[in-house]
Amino acid sequence: MSRCCSVRGSRGIGRAVSQLLAQRGHKVVLLSRNKEAAQVMAESLPGEKHLGLSCDVSKEEDVQRAFETNSKTCGTVGYLVNAAGINRSDTLLLRSALRSMLSHGGAIVNIGASHFCVLCVKGNSGQCVYSASKAGLEGFTRSLAKEVATRNIRVNSVAPGFIRTDMTAGLEKEDAVRRIPQGHFGEPAEVAHAVLFLLESPYITGQRLLVDGGLQLAL
Repeated sequence: MSRCCSVRGSRGIGRAVSQLLAQRGHKVVLLSRNKEAAQVMAESLPGEKHLGLSCDVSKEEDVQRAFETNSKTCGTVGYLVNAAGINRSDTLLLRSALRSMLSHGGAIVNIGASHFCVLCVKGNSGQCVYSASKAGLEGFTRSLAKEVATRNIRVNSVAPGFIRTDMTAGLEKEDAVRRIPQGHFGEPAEVAHAVLFLLESPYITGQRLLVDGGLQLAL
């Protein structure tokens, strides 16, 4: 069944998720502070007409305006993919999405930053604040999943390992690759398939799915 999908993020993993959702016949609404980038990305997606909207998720009026536009053009949101992690401002985005989903259900997938699984589980010297925020993503996801489960809304997270994006440019060196059992960095499209699996799996909620080429096995 085709759904209206809101995706925050127009580069890297967000771009790959949008492309896969569009290929599967869903209508995609891209949310980004860079309106031009979001519109260009939306126009490049296959299938029906998609939307690219400007949205600063730290501003409640921006979030409300984006979801009002979304509602007028493609109806209620069925899937939300937060491809920029979780922080205080993102709760505005999630709150608006949940209001849209309460009457008919839906699914949310939060994506941690690259190599989140390493920082969250094992910690990383010099990155205490960053590691704590990423560890908080897991607790947030599980708590929210429990709160909204009776409304047929599922909430999960994807924890990427080293994925080849702008964020990891310059990190793909021999010593880093050697730590990964599969022997190479992942691609954004490989994370996108994990996101789609969680969005479409009706009996999975409150879970974290690692997409890391086996990196945690080597820690």
